[in-house]
Amino acid sequence: MAAAESSLSIVEYFRGEDGYRCGYCKNETGNLSHGMWAHSMTVQDYQDLIDRGWRRSGKYVYKPIMNKTCCPQYTIRCQALHFQTSKSHKKVLKKMLKFISKGDVSKVMGGEEPMDSHIEDVVACNYEYRNESHVSQAELKLLSVDHTERAETEDKDKEQMKEEVNVKKVESSSLQIHVAKGTPVPGEPSHSTKIVHALPKPGKGADLNKPPCRKAKDIRKERKLQKLLQNQMCTCEGSPLQAGDQVLLLQNSKSKPNQPKTVEDFIFASLPDDAAHKLEVRLVRSSPPSSQFEATFQESYQVYKRYQMVIHKDPPDKPTINQFTRFLCDSPLEAENLPNGPDCGYGSFHQQYWLDGKIIAVGVIDILPYCVSSVYLYYDPDYSFLSLGVYSALREIAFTRQLHEKAPDLCFYYMGFYIHSCPKMRYKGQYRPSDLLCPETYVWIPIEQCLPLLEHSKYCRFNQDVKAVDDGRIKELGRVRVLHKGTIMPYSVYKKRRKGPSDEASVHQYASLVGQTCSERMLLFRS
Repeated sequence: MAAAESSLSIVEYFRGEDGYRCGYCKNETGNLSHGMWAHSMTVQDYQDLIDRGWRRSGKYVYKPIMNKTCCPQYTIRCQALHFQTSKSHKKVLKKMLKFISKGDVSKVMGGEEPMDSHIEDVVACNYEYRNESHVSQAELKLLSVDHTERAETEDKDKEQMKEEVNVKKVESSSLQIHVAKGTPVPGEPSHSTKIVHALPKPGKGADLNKPPCRKAKDIRKERKLQKLLQNQMCTCEGSPLQAGDQVLLLQNSKSKPNQPKTVEDFIFASLPDDAAHKLEVRLVRSSPPSSQFEATFQESYQVYKRYQMVIHKDPPDKPTINQFTRFLCDSPLEAENLPNGPDCGYGSFHQQYWLDGKIIAVGVIDILPYCVSSVYLYYDPDYSFLSLGVYSALREIAFTRQLHEKAPDLCFYYMGFYIHSCPKMRYKGQYRPSDLLCPETYVWIPIEQCLPLLEHSKYCRFNQDVKAVDDGRIKELGRVRVLHKGTIMPYSVYKKRRKGPSDEASVHQYASLVGQTCSERMLLFRS
């Protein structure tokens, strides 16, 4: 697919009035959240939404009502570029290395792998079906952009709104609106950004035309890398990493003298020629499904089914293909490829862990403009002893660092929600350095500053500046974009045409939750 300018986000908003069963404290009606059904969504819009506390489960996007829900869920992100492995992380990485190289299956007992549960996603799955959209595709077709009543709807913003409406061309046969060539899309990464690679400087030895001599240590390490890549290969859509990526991995795996080992030092450590096992990590696009994803769908589903039955104690008839598809395969995110983005593009993916030719684990992830967002992990219970929850999280952090080399803005690893009131869910705070999102001002605060506050109250405003406000708050409700009967219009126009009781309170609540920027970019469906 081409660049991101060809698509728009279309959402239906559900007010969070009913309580649901909480998967943490088991309160039958204590779990409160707002929700939207996303028929389509750009990666930039979703990035901006998760930076305001939203999260997706399939195509359902939800935001906990933080000051009312029984177990507040704070968005957490790890600063991947500065991540340092802890002792427990190193233990898991060494265990995997020992297993791959020697076939050692010594099982370490203890609760060192909570990362596999992702309980919040299981909870989200429960109410996804209650708020499913019943709008037909015909109702979502974009037929026109409203040009009438523009003069009377906004006097002071006349020129801004005129530009917003006129840059769009509508295709009546599709869900997409195409922007004129060269027109920048608000909030999306600039296409003009270019990465300039400097040419290597000539050496200063006897022959000035030759580069400096390489150290024997670096040559040995590169040879080791070539060998280990045969055993611990990373592939994107079935294709091995290019030579440049292999050199990049080598550079990332180098630890500075007297510095702790990096996660890459462990993941890409040298393996013996007669290694007992071969581990390969493949990245396949799940939405829209790539040929590699479709070819491995059944095998992946069987792993998910066993995982749900053994780990989460689901009855045999519950982990259905339909549930698997809607929960972990369907995604509203549009596949986007940008010149300054990662080679694999942005969107939704499955990261498959292949051991000796079979899938043993799958990490469901979204690749967004500023982060890799972890959605879910499921694995073959026979390999629980490998602590695959922790191992996959460390691999995803390393993957984030790898993508950063091509996409400089992509430098965070989002782990979903941190729930301090549930001791089993505090493990995410062990991936340091990390930040929690302030639920009132939507700024990131180092987790070390947040934990003392959470010890006193389960709901906290982390931003200690009492004068600080939400910079993205709604300021002009009339500028919220609406899709009504196939026509895009500002809410100020729709409001005058609407028949029946006013929906202003609901639209205002929606706009305040998604923020002014997203409310002007996304299309709010109105019947």
